[in-house]
This record gives sequence, C-alpha cells and structure tokens, in this order.
Amino acid sequence: MRDYKKLDVWKKAHELNMFIKKNIATQFPKEERFELTSQLTRASLSIPLNIVEGCGRFTDKDFAHFLDNTLGSANEIDYCCLCASELKYISEDDYLKIYQSINEVRAMLISFLKFLRSGGKKP
Repeated sequence: MRDYKKLDVWKKAHELNMFIKKNIATQFPKEERFELTSQLTRASLSIPLNIVEGCGRFTDKDFAHFLDNTLGSANEIDYCCLCASELKYISEDDYLKIYQSINEVRAMLISFLKFLRSGGKKP
C-alpha cells in the first residue's frame, strides 16, 4: 500500500479539484447545477479519489486500473470546461488555466502508469 499524500500526481489532482470547486464551478449559472456543474465537479473529484483508492490496492496492476479511470475523468473535465468557456460561463483565461493543469495531471498519470506497468522500473 502506498501513502497517496506523498504522490505528486495526487497533490496536483487535489489542487485541480480544489480550483474547480472553488473558482470554476461557482461561476456557472444555477440552472446548470444538475447538469454541467454536477458532471464537472464529479469528474474533478474522481481523479484524486481514484488515486487514493488505487493506493489501497496490493498490486501495481490493480493500481493501474484506477489510474486508467482517472484519464477518462481528466478528459471529462477538459470537455466540461470547453463547453463552459464556449457558453461564456468561464473566461478564456480560466479555461486555459484548467487546460494547462489538466495536461500536467494527464502527463503525470501517463508517466506513473508507464512506471507501474514496467514493474516499477523508471521508463
């Protein structure tokens, strides 16, 4: 078992989730509360939660499965924020911040997945 709080990828995913919850989702109109806002906040929470759950698994293969799920959630966040930007719920600047952060998280996840799938050897 790993301590998720020591993983840089979890730290970055947690920061992304907090930014979305505090700064992005709060800008959406109330009528989006049960659609776009809900989907975005669930996807942003899913990334750190899947990392945490994967850390509780005993094999790298099981952990990798949870990290695979996080990549799908990262794509959901990207699309939800693109929609929000085009609907003018968030600024282009905010979208670019999210896009950069999502890409950093995705890159870290992919690197970590390669590490796990290589048997713990640095790629």
